[in-house]
Amino acid sequence: MRNPFRYFNSSPEIIRLAVMMYVKYPLSLRNVEDLLSERGSTSSYETVRFWWNRFGPMFAAEIRKKRVAHMGGYPQWRWHLDEVFREGQRQALLSLAGCRITKARFWKP
Repeated sequence: MRNPFRYFNSSPEIIRLAVMMYVKYPLSLRNVEDLLSERGSTSSYETVRFWWNRFGPMFAAEIRKKRVAHMGGYPQWRWHLDEVFREGQRQALLSLAGCRITKARFWKP
């Protein structure tokens, strides 16, 4: 397996931190740039955007694999689709039996 970070001067930990901060929290690219500069990293907001485009799908795939592995730990797990109305919109809730809600999708009726 090739190292996806081989051509980058920043460490993989900094890249992962920047991408996950941008995705997980409601921060702009410039806010992530400011947070990284406080930690001593000199990366521009365009660099963070490039990292997000390049490594975001890879990190998402890793998270998905971990979630699927965790869900496989339940011996007889089933998905249930529930439909509710919330704030005048229809909402579908895809949940695992006996677990918390895992996905919500909105659509117009």
